Amino acid sequence: MLNQLLSPPLPLLLLLITFFSLHSPTLCAQPPAATPAPSPPPPPPPGPPNITAILDKAGHFTTLIRLLKRTQMDDRIYKQLNHSDSLTIFAPTDDAFSNLKAINLNSFTDLQKIQLIQFHVVPSAIPLSEFEMVSNPLSTEAGDNTGSQFPLNVTTSENQVNVTTGIVNTTVSGTVYADNQLVVYQVDQVLLPLHFFPAASPAPSPASKAEKAVPTGPKISGANAMGEMIHHGRDAVVFVVSVFIAVFCLCV
Repeated sequence: MLNQLLSPPLPLLLLLITFFSLHSPTLCAQPPAATPAPSPPPPPPPGPPNITAILDKAGHFTTLIRLLKRTQMDDRIYKQLNHSDSLTIFAPTDDAFSNLKAINLNSFTDLQKIQLIQFHVVPSAIPLSEFEMVSNPLSTEAGDNTGSQFPLNVTTSENQVNVTTGIVNTTVSGTVYADNQLVVYQVDQVLLPLHFFPAASPAPSPASKAEKAVPTGPKISGANAMGEMIHHGRDAVVFVVSVFIAVFCLCV
């Protein structure tokens, strides 16, 4: 009987447990929900090809890389490619520059160095198989391709591509890099433009002194002169004989 009085009824016990569970911070506290990790940002779009990195990876283009940087043509080419322009570049090797025995690059002006690089850049991407269909002379970044300025002509013979400038004749010896936007071909000679070597024009002859005006008439040869003398002599004889006959008739 005493145990029944001391033991709380079951409904009361459940009520007490519910009360304490609702009002006790330790009992009703729950761990916070985990925050989902942010997704990584999408990778940036690939940039345009870098001409100096391409040449550096290929090797034996140290002089060309140095000239590209000195003239800042590497930046210009990068910006052109970044604006979705397409280019073909003829890349002379280090040996090609070493073979310029009679020509010192340091003798070129800053403008000529820029024009020299530009002369190796064609403003379109030309696959090797399409050189046979191009129109000569090719247009280059150097500008005027007519006459003795910056003409660049390309011909093909079977699998060989020949390049001529009017000063240099060489061939494409390999493909360094190729995609839809940029094609880089190796050449074993530096493409020297005609514009750097103007043809020597003949020196103008010194102005002659003004000659006195001499009246000219029909020239008479020696034979003609003799004929004229005989003709006039015959006329004189006829005239004298005629006068003599007339005087004789009057006297008679």
